[in-house]
Amino acid sequence: MIWMGLPAGSLEAMPPVQRMILSNQLVLLASGEHSLPFVTVQLLVDSGSRKDPSGEEGLSYLTAKSLLHGTSKRTINQINEDLDFMGASLSSSSGRDYSTLTLKVLKKDLDKGFDLFMEVLTQSIFPEEEIKRETEKTLAAIQSEEDQPEEVAEKAFLKALFLSSPYGHPVEGTKESVPKLNREEALRFYRSYYHPNNAIVTIVGDITEHEIKTKLVPRLEKWSKGEIPKVPFVNTFEREQKTVKINRPITQANIILGNAGVSRENPDFYALTVMNYILGGGGFASRLMEVIRNKRGLAYSVASFFDPGKYPGSFQVVLQTKNPSAREALSLALQQMERIQKELILEKELEAAKKYLIGSFPMRFDTQGKLANFLSQVEYYGLGLNYPEKYSSLIGSITREEVLRVAKKYLHPKQYVLVIVANLKEAGLE
Repeated sequence: MIWMGLPAGSLEAMPPVQRMILSNQLVLLASGEHSLPFVTVQLLVDSGSRKDPSGEEGLSYLTAKSLLHGTSKRTINQINEDLDFMGASLSSSSGRDYSTLTLKVLKKDLDKGFDLFMEVLTQSIFPEEEIKRETEKTLAAIQSEEDQPEEVAEKAFLKALFLSSPYGHPVEGTKESVPKLNREEALRFYRSYYHPNNAIVTIVGDITEHEIKTKLVPRLEKWSKGEIPKVPFVNTFEREQKTVKINRPITQANIILGNAGVSRENPDFYALTVMNYILGGGGFASRLMEVIRNKRGLAYSVASFFDPGKYPGSFQVVLQTKNPSAREALSLALQQMERIQKELILEKELEAAKKYLIGSFPMRFDTQGKLANFLSQVEYYGLGLNYPEKYSSLIGSITREEVLRVAKKYLHPKQYVLVIVANLKEAGLE
């Protein structure tokens, strides 16, 4: 196995991090933090919803959730009873790019907790009745989201923007696909992707390097590697202006405006982070909030963001406003997109954005859970263990000219996808 470390003091709030590659190709990250007697273990598997086969949307999500529904040794009730007895938590979920399994346990119960973690990971049996219950629960959640205008808008936006993409469907699946999912499909998905050579495990908390090497590594190395299916990622975006109107008997218009975004590895990511903070990502400090809420009083909340993944995601401006003011609010949002493309931002805007982005960075890992998640993503997206050390200079080196350049390149106020969920008659949009 290979062991590498990040020295202490590379960022004041960042504890030292060790990186190992085990004999089964599992990447292991470890960081000791001894202020509380807890240990958090997070497994990240490259098995997100972008791996869902066509017609089986939601399979990654179902597989992740079903890990906790029973093993060859314990039923779902026994698992929950054992967790309650230890005062531990064990959760699983899936996103677009990856799935996670996370354990938080008291240091004194680490052996028992980690045994349960490995049992769930390697010996889950996906009981048919529990799978059926999980699909019914997911379907009920999908149906209830149809009564939430912001969820309706988001799903319609992604469907309209991603003409052909594994990112185009909801992580939990659709009301058409979920009822068709079953135990055999979940088991097949699990056997395809849940292997150590397709995973990262991060361990943070009250534990030493010696304890990890002697207690946990031997158990992790018993997990057998396997052949991972190669699934091509084909992304086709809508590049023309497109409007989707959805009529609902509601008082607030829910608006999403946007276009194709970037991947996490895009070299312009940091310039875009600064640009977006000024445009709409900086809360009350942003231009969109200042113009649309503070000056005109048209919206309680308005924000913009890039949603980068392993592959290019979306850029979105999201706002809610009263139906009659929908057109005006939309026009103002487009004006601000055009403005940041045409003129250099003010020096004070640039400095305020940098100060906030650099100053708030340590908040990304100020708890065990956040630190485990942060380190997992740093590894997954290939940012390097020295990423915390580099971050302030990556943001600090951005110039006004770069902000202008990326605004011109990545914002498309003439070729946007627009989704409006509103009382269309009141909004004058019929």
